[in-house]
Amino acid sequence: MKNMTLKNIAGACGGRLCGGGEDLEIAGAVTDSRLVEKDFLFFAIQGERVDGHKFIPQVMAKGAACAVCEKAPISGEGEAAGPYILVKDVKKAMQDIAAFYRSGLSIPIVGITGSVGKTSTKEFIAAVLGEKYHVLKTDGNYNNEIGVPLTLFRIREEHEAAVIEMGINHFGEMHRLSRMAAPDIVVMTNIGDCHLEALGSREGVLKAKSEIFDFMSEDGTVIVNGDDELLAGIKEINKKTPVTFGRGKNNTYYFCDICSKGLFGTEAQLHIPSGDFKVKIPLPGDHMVYNALAAAAVGEALGLTAAEIAEGIAAVQPTAGRSNLICCGDRVIIDDCYNANPVSMCAAIDLLAWADTRKVAILGDMFELGENAKKLHGDVGRHAAESRIDVIVCVGELSAEMAKEAETANTGESEVFYYPEKESLLGELHGLIKPGDTVLIKASHGMGFAEIVEKWKG
Repeated sequence: MKNMTLKNIAGACGGRLCGGGEDLEIAGAVTDSRLVEKDFLFFAIQGERVDGHKFIPQVMAKGAACAVCEKAPISGEGEAAGPYILVKDVKKAMQDIAAFYRSGLSIPIVGITGSVGKTSTKEFIAAVLGEKYHVLKTDGNYNNEIGVPLTLFRIREEHEAAVIEMGINHFGEMHRLSRMAAPDIVVMTNIGDCHLEALGSREGVLKAKSEIFDFMSEDGTVIVNGDDELLAGIKEINKKTPVTFGRGKNNTYYFCDICSKGLFGTEAQLHIPSGDFKVKIPLPGDHMVYNALAAAAVGEALGLTAAEIAEGIAAVQPTAGRSNLICCGDRVIIDDCYNANPVSMCAAIDLLAWADTRKVAILGDMFELGENAKKLHGDVGRHAAESRIDVIVCVGELSAEMAKEAETANTGESEVFYYPEKESLLGELHGLIKPGDTVLIKASHGMGFAEIVEKWKG
């Protein structure tokens, strides 16, 4: 990794290098001892259940170059296990080192934030840029104060662009993420009702996510959803007007002539500054058209042609837990159980409504919604009933309100079931689902609904 000698690393985080090796350049950086390879840097993070310090002798035996730690490591014989950098806070040191490494990179970095659609937007942008560049993108849910630096550390000389997902739930977090990623292009998908427990309101969500601008390039580009009234209110960043995307012609990038292919995608006409073109979007739902537009805007900003953008959009693949269609015999599962908030929950219900089969929604609790949690769950239940979902299954303590409002809004076209916990549902799952059904499975990650998906697939 360029310029990542132990001496420079220690200097970047204000740590004290012990055990020599000042000129040794690391080959990678991880927090998981199982992933250590020769000449890797190991961050000994002390978590709630596991203390990384106890693995330092093991990683040194595997050939690690150095450990970043808060206390001097020792081997079984009582001596230092190998070169180490002593710091006050390993997590803070990792962020400082990531910011240092980023400062030496010349490739464009795209930072993505928003309440809903960050991951799918990341996939669209990476697919589009992949038509021209060698792209690194965030893996899985590595979008927080540990995941972002680990993603940055994966950038190598062969990469020509990086797409970094950035997620937060408290004020100040995005400021720290932005300091590390220093994005050249910022994409904001929307501002919804999520993390209200800490952020208070949608205006608070906007304020917290806008910290992404704190360290972006002075001549960078901001791309926002112009159909979101709060994002549309951003008129200038670094003396430049944001680029907007959305349905309306008032946006820089807009779409029309949507033709749904049901659960198997959408066709639409995209209007971009360099021209208009028809595109096939392989993932279902109107919201995916917004993701395609965001990717088109990033693509044009980085010099791609309309043909390259269209090819990239058509090549997008679904990810597990994110509106992923799974065919199980004659049934179709919409696996969207990675996470949930009111906006994404209603979007998933709208997607299910496209199915031309009997429709079943298995919905669970949404977390971190603050004092309005019950009302917001009720709103989802009402939306499911008004969308004429055939079977509405509500699971969890908060979802009792979801079931209650679904029953109230029900015009007789829906069956509503309530289960206080996931385990009571699992025993009756097969009785609820019939041959040929389309089944949506969605809840906050903490509800563990991936178990429902796996049980049904099994």
